[in-house]
Amino acid sequence: MTSIFKKKENEKEEKKPEEKKGEIKDGKKEKKETEKKEIQKKSSMKDLYSQEESGKKSGKGEPSSNANFTQAYKVLVKPLITEKATNLGTENKYGFVVDGRANKISVAKAVEQVYGIKPIKINIVNIKGKKVRSRRIMGKRKDWRKAIVTLPKGKSINIYEGV
Repeated sequence: MTSIFKKKENEKEEKKPEEKKGEIKDGKKEKKETEKKEIQKKSSMKDLYSQEESGKKSGKGEPSSNANFTQAYKVLVKPLITEKATNLGTENKYGFVVDGRANKISVAKAVEQVYGIKPIKINIVNIKGKKVRSRRIMGKRKDWRKAIVTLPKGKSINIYEGV
């Protein structure tokens, strides 16, 4: 009986060093993989926060420059064509109706992508919809957001071509 137990003990002893060797190798592999992932995370964070003029981002699952261009048109809903807005054109200021969630940075990027001119200054105004009445029914127009974009001297946008 002792021989059977000795064989089992010998087999266990032989397996343990192999498992330990495998674990060490796996541990090294895991460390290398985690280091690679951390490096990839660092580079992807740089890509997210860097302001690339080309609009191209590296990596899988990133939107292409064409997708960014369509997003620019989602930010800029339409140009403002009013008497007041046309008078601002003499001061290199142009008005746009923008998306309700748009901020100054997204408006600046959208104007640069669509028109190819980097704006100097952007002012955004939230405009509340007017209360309206049709006979006995009271209602309200939609709230909207207006952006006044200031361009550098000598630069202009042809907004009124189709009007």
